[in-house]
Amino acid sequence: MRRTVRLLTGTALAVAAAAGLAAPAYGADSGGLEVSPSTVVPGTDVTVTTEACGDGGSATGDAGAVGAGRFTLAPTGSGDEAAGRFRVPPSAQPGTYEIIADCADGDREVHGDLVVALSSATRAQIYPRGSVKTGVGGALGPDPVQTAAGVAALAVAAAGGTWLLHRRARGDGI
Repeated sequence: MRRTVRLLTGTALAVAAAAGLAAPAYGADSGGLEVSPSTVVPGTDVTVTTEACGDGGSATGDAGAVGAGRFTLAPTGSGDEAAGRFRVPPSAQPGTYEIIADCADGDREVHGDLVVALSSATRAQIYPRGSVKTGVGGALGPDPVQTAAGVAALAVAAAGGTWLLHRRARGDGI
């Protein structure tokens, strides 16, 4: 019985080790996806390059996370490099987005990060300016007559409420 267990355990370990060696090279460090510039404002053109697809290899890129859709990476003629371009849409929101490229031979997928910021000069906090259009108006709104009428209506309501509370406290009823 022990001999059978050892034999099965040894076989299972050998199979696991062989499977680990034969795993696809997705996690291999053979170059990633370089995004340039890596920090952009909406409306900017971005260049994406990789050497992961091999000599003369091309790829299909996907910038759908940022709203730019798919694009093509073609060989540049300088070694193993393939490059492509896309434009970050003006409606893109600030944040970090993953850009993906699938090599044409189908055996590799590479990733890169793109950071979209509101301003390229500084990353300081931006505070809102101006007024909010709520439709209510201000204390000295656009029409002083309407403002005066509103104040008069509030005064009448306050006086009426006070009178009703006074009568109730005396026991006269309503």
